[in-house]
Amino acid sequence: MPPMGESIMECTVLHLLAEEGAKVRIDDSILEVATDKVDTEVPCPYEGTLTKWLVKVDDVVPIGSAVAQIEVADDVVAQDAGAPVLVGVEEEAEVAASVAALEKDFQTAASRTPEPVYEYAPANSAVNPFYSPLVLSIAREEHIPVDELKVIKGTGLENRVTKDDILSYVEHRRKKGPAIAPAPATSLNGSNEIIEMDRMRKMISQRMVESKRISAHVTSFIETDMTPVVGWREHVKTEYRKKTGDSITFTPILIEAVVKAIKDYPLINISVEGDKIIKKKDINIGMAVALPDGNLIVPVIHNADRYDLPGLARKVNDLAKRARENRLKADDLAGGTYTVSNIGAFANLMGTPIIVQPQVAIMAFGAIKKKPAVIETPQGDLIGIRSMMFVSHSYDHRVVDGSLGGLFLKRVNDYLENFDISRTIL
Repeated sequence: MPPMGESIMECTVLHLLAEEGAKVRIDDSILEVATDKVDTEVPCPYEGTLTKWLVKVDDVVPIGSAVAQIEVADDVVAQDAGAPVLVGVEEEAEVAASVAALEKDFQTAASRTPEPVYEYAPANSAVNPFYSPLVLSIAREEHIPVDELKVIKGTGLENRVTKDDILSYVEHRRKKGPAIAPAPATSLNGSNEIIEMDRMRKMISQRMVESKRISAHVTSFIETDMTPVVGWREHVKTEYRKKTGDSITFTPILIEAVVKAIKDYPLINISVEGDKIIKKKDINIGMAVALPDGNLIVPVIHNADRYDLPGLARKVNDLAKRARENRLKADDLAGGTYTVSNIGAFANLMGTPIIVQPQVAIMAFGAIKKKPAVIETPQGDLIGIRSMMFVSHSYDHRVVDGSLGGLFLKRVNDYLENFDISRTIL
């Protein structure tokens, strides 16, 4: 099982995409898995014959564990750290214990569930002996108690409930109601509603608290004159949409300025491991995207310095679209070295963003507002209407001092204020 991104230690098998005895080639998709972030396909690392599967649907598989045996024509050089290994008895016991703990939680909640009052139920009401952590997690999100979970018809091995089964039931449940009566709503004083965090919100909560614990956060601010950028975008946006069918937003322009500043100040593009500083060669920019359900996800533009502005615009639009449609892959979320957040999209003037670990800095761009400003000219100072924007830069004071954090912020400001309005986007 290959790495699936930072902090992901295991994933759940959804589908086996190749049969035992089948010929497989390098990069053929042979396995579909689910993580806390996305569902994705696993490519085959070798060419040969898939002789045996070592996992089955609904198995929870640790990263680095073997999933299949493949017979190849030539010897394969043994890998060192991170090489796949068979899941032993101890690992299987840990997975079983984890699942048992989750099921126990549901059984405790289910003890308070009233008797069924709905007349209908799925065709197969037999008790399923096993529920994967993914199925249990979805059930928790949808507030489905274990008694109701047991009436879902399973189509997996030995009638197990698969991800598709529970998602189909959830859709049916929203239209027709639950197969059994739900437990009464819980309230603190008769007026306050208690809402359980969904899976992604729990993960975001944990990571934000962890980041504040790890990094010594400091935030610097600057006010940037975006008048050249605003005027240029107004001039090109109609033609750009006509020729590409898409919009040119401020985000790729902001990312371009950040990438240029990282080249000038490469020590902002680092991470920390113990008492060592890891300087990153690649510039991989994470861009925070708000999802329709209110959660946040950060897809990554890998090697952002290799894109021109039109390329960045296409990449930004593609990642944002796929994020909102839940079509991102694990690779789209991995490897970020610096993150930006366009909080101006929510009409916010400024903020103090929290660093995405293990990065050491993050920049937030506020709303662009017209306001009176002093304009310096050779003939003297004037008051004029300018399009102004606050930029916030949070950085880890363990390794980024105020001079570096402030100079980097000023350099981003300079690139935006001196934007070349004669350039083309098509």
